[in-house]
Amino acid sequence: MSRSTQPSRRAVIAGFGAAALLGTAAAVPHATASPRAGADAPQRLAAPAAAALAGALRDELGPRSAGSYYDAAHRALVVNVLDRAAARQAEERGARARVVRHSLRELGTAQRVLERRATIAGTAWSADPRSNRVEVVADRTVTGAALARLRAVVDGLGDRASLRRVPGELAPSLSGGDGIRRSGGGCSLGFNVVKDGKPYFLTAGHCGKAGSTWSPASGPAVGTMEDSRFPGDDFALVRYTADTAHPSEVNLYDGTAQPITKAGEAIVGQKVRRSGRTTRLRGGEVTALDATVNYQQGTVKGLVKAAVCADRGDSGGSMFAGDTALGLTSGGTIGCGGGRKGPMYFQPVTEALTAYGAGIH
Repeated sequence: MSRSTQPSRRAVIAGFGAAALLGTAAAVPHATASPRAGADAPQRLAAPAAAALAGALRDELGPRSAGSYYDAAHRALVVNVLDRAAARQAEERGARARVVRHSLRELGTAQRVLERRATIAGTAWSADPRSNRVEVVADRTVTGAALARLRAVVDGLGDRASLRRVPGELAPSLSGGDGIRRSGGGCSLGFNVVKDGKPYFLTAGHCGKAGSTWSPASGPAVGTMEDSRFPGDDFALVRYTADTAHPSEVNLYDGTAQPITKAGEAIVGQKVRRSGRTTRLRGGEVTALDATVNYQQGTVKGLVKAAVCADRGDSGGSMFAGDTALGLTSGGTIGCGGGRKGPMYFQPVTEALTAYGAGIH
């Protein structure tokens, strides 16, 4: 059946949006570009190839690697390293190298200090490979003694960390690529998947509890939530119980859909899109990986941070690049007015697929 004849089904099959968070990367301190050993320019790479090279170099360089990001304008992988020898090794593999001050171990130690001393609702942090420091954000609810404590902890970390205030409130946005609903709230569908040969879909864990029944924006129930994980993680699995279409695609809200053929890992600098029922299709860029967000409801770790807006009802929705599924909308500062670009926080879809033994179909 053609897509134009199935508007009600489209409302159950595509992407999800989410609620976003804060600022873009700042200028890079204490980093220098390494001169290339030869005359060749870095390899021109698509984002998936850059992500694969980044993983390989992380393994090869070990503790001499200090993170990486994708320069979309020049289609190049930029690798942070701690010495010139590592820079030459990265360049020989086709990357662009920068010698920076702080190792991943130092930035990881800074994040553990924040976790021990500044786990305050309304804050979030992540290591930014562009600035080579941990970027900490605090929303409008962080005031008084809590804000003073946060500032003291960040100041104590020196140039390993910076603090930014953001408007609004960091929150999981509850309500839908295609809209889905249950009694008491709504969200967005993330991706259709297959587990043990049967159809399921993924959404955000904060959207509901195991046993809840889910429907499209209008119409009868089509599925039951079998598992939900939040806080800590933010993903959930819903089993289709009705005979309804469930193609592997994301709603682009222009009468067409983007086929999804695989899942992948995001890379900093990658251009992405997200789809959700409230703000529909929006574009942006990945700004950090392995982010921690301290929602009022609890802490979620290991999220992808992106400069893209979302609003309530976009939760659970799809973040994707081309035909590759990347993430499920978790939360952040809410709203798309005034040209706001989040950023938002997304649950990596590969973690959810691994946890459930599911796959893109």
